[in-house]
Amino acid sequence: MMIKVVNTLRIQKGKVNEVAELFKSAKSVHTFNGFVFMEVLIKEGTEEYDELQVCTTWEDHASFEVWRESRETRKAHESQDKKGKEDSPILGSEISTFEVFVQHRPA
Repeated sequence: MMIKVVNTLRIQKGKVNEVAELFKSAKSVHTFNGFVFMEVLIKEGTEEYDELQVCTTWEDHASFEVWRESRETRKAHESQDKKGKEDSPILGSEISTFEVFVQHRPA
């Protein structure tokens, strides 16, 4: 069963394009088995903060979990005292997963 994972990022007002630019180049996620595609969406008309959605589509939950575990392992080995975190324009995030029930493509 194909799934879509949506990471919704709340970003300081006026900084959404700066964060979106980080996703322009392909990352390691693109090399994982089961990865189908990525979309980065900028929500329009927000008031208090900007919103960015990083949406990845996967062939199945197992493929996503392999990537997620790999990412967690890499993050655990990175330095914990990075000062850049304090200056991050990202205010928070929420990850949601969805079963892809149907997709319609051009005929």
